[in-house]
Amino acid sequence: MTEQTMPFWLKQRALLTPGRTAVVGDGEQVTFGELNQRARRLAYFLAGLGVRRGDHVALLMTNRLLTVELIHAISYLGAVIVPLNTRLTPAELAWQLNDVEASLLIYDTAYGDKVEQLKDEVSCQICADSQLDGVNAGQVDDHQVSLVEHIALDDVHTIIYTSGTTGRPKGTLLTFGNHWWSAIGSSLNLGLHADDRWLCCLPLFHVSGLSILMRSVICGMTVVLHDKFDPQRVNEAIGRDKVTIISVVTAMLTAMLDTLSTERYPEHLRCVLLGGGPAPLPLLKACVSRSIPVYQTYGLTETASQIVTLSPDDILAKVGSAGKPLFPAQLRIVSDGQEMGAGQIGEIIVKGPNVTKGYYKREDATAQAIQDGWLYTGDLGYVDEDGFLYVVDRRNDLIISGGENVYPAEVESALLAHPDVKEAGVTAAPDPKWGAVPVAFIVTREGATLTEAELVAYCTQRLARYKVPKKIYFVSQLPRNASNKLLRRELRSLVQQERQPGAQG
Repeated sequence: MTEQTMPFWLKQRALLTPGRTAVVGDGEQVTFGELNQRARRLAYFLAGLGVRRGDHVALLMTNRLLTVELIHAISYLGAVIVPLNTRLTPAELAWQLNDVEASLLIYDTAYGDKVEQLKDEVSCQICADSQLDGVNAGQVDDHQVSLVEHIALDDVHTIIYTSGTTGRPKGTLLTFGNHWWSAIGSSLNLGLHADDRWLCCLPLFHVSGLSILMRSVICGMTVVLHDKFDPQRVNEAIGRDKVTIISVVTAMLTAMLDTLSTERYPEHLRCVLLGGGPAPLPLLKACVSRSIPVYQTYGLTETASQIVTLSPDDILAKVGSAGKPLFPAQLRIVSDGQEMGAGQIGEIIVKGPNVTKGYYKREDATAQAIQDGWLYTGDLGYVDEDGFLYVVDRRNDLIISGGENVYPAEVESALLAHPDVKEAGVTAAPDPKWGAVPVAFIVTREGATLTEAELVAYCTQRLARYKVPKKIYFVSQLPRNASNKLLRRELRSLVQQERQPGAQG
């Protein structure tokens, strides 16, 4: 059977719509034609550094135009992109570089101190972004370098390391086909408008940010690129840059609403994709009341971003649902090998052409996570009688208290309904009687004088007694990753610290 191929994405997009704006960022507006030229010049330069087909090229970069150009340039050489989380320590970065067998690390000088500390621990070549200044095609003989003209959908495009909730992180293999079907599934669900502009304020090393670039080049959509998330700047950009779609997580959307100077966003904003775990109902209801088009979504690194999304037709009828699987995907809820019925909670498993083929050099983890083509996500949820998914929590975050299941996301939702609570995180604390009990970490709104007793009384009116937090800690901030997702595993560490003799409560 002949291998299925298609034209190289950026080259084909530049042929079809060369004058259409590809990226708005760094004070520039770059067309697809210009982006293609820049990526090709960078590819020739990287080839001069020895990058060849199949090599793993790591990027330790901020969100900037150069990062976008490098992503396409690396693919032009048939090499594999390895985006690195810029928040990692030098030791963590060195481990990932060695684990993925990187041949080259390209880094932003903003992270020069980290690279200086790790350089003696890795064997790969290292290149600073400053070395790419003034790159032009004349630096490498074009005739000696063959850029990719066609791609096979089964070829690996990216290796993205998971956050590693337990043990070492794993390098998730994402193929061109995974990214292709993610983009197509998203477009079939959300529709594709000629004037679409997708604001990317999520890091490009995260699959949620990277997938926006893939959709851009596949669908011919403009990306408005921000180097980091700033709620005021995002709100201003939605109006100024005519943003139609934005991807955020709960903490980001909450901050946006807190700084929004008007009651509503402009009508051209047609979709706020909300991911990163179960969203609190008070936030969703506030968005509905203000006519903010929030579409809850569910996805993982292993699914090349979203795999379940609420469609526009169901946004009001199914508040709190992540929706139904994207067109090419399938979804089941299972427990102990049995498929669950409507309303029954179990593990979410998914299948489809946007699901990873596995983990780099981790056959054991691959075999455990992917069985008969189904990806076992480790997340808990249920589907209602209409087939809509409701994500309950991470399986690892589930609290079993006296034999009862307590879902932290449900408790957090109740806490966030209090007007003085800005952020909430819930985790388990050991208990001699019940085995484990829920405890909460709270960030209050500025000027609030909330007490533990008041908040416990508030929860008692809204939750069964076993779900009410047995201890509440007031903190200045909650631990979050680079995509602003709450890190409950770090909350568990905080609980252990608080329980140490002499610790301050």
